[in-house]
Amino acid sequence: MKTMTCKQLGGACDQQFHADSFEEMAVLSKEHGKQMFQKGDPAHLVAMNQMKQLMATPEAMNEWFAAKKKEFDRLPQDD
Repeated sequence: MKTMTCKQLGGACDQQFHADSFEEMAVLSKEHGKQMFQKGDPAHLVAMNQMKQLMATPEAMNEWFAAKKKEFDRLPQDD
């Protein structure tokens, strides 16, 4: 299991997510983002807007996803 924060995944806070795969990590981050959207959290709304702009270009989104997956892969296993 590995740990990443919301900020590491393009978000706005230090909430930690723990997952065995990057795909699982992405799901956890997405669920957190939905919760923050429902709360109307200003910092997360800014981060979501930036992500929305990134997603408008498939190439940029694929590059971002690949870079985050590499970052996950380089992380040490949690103790």
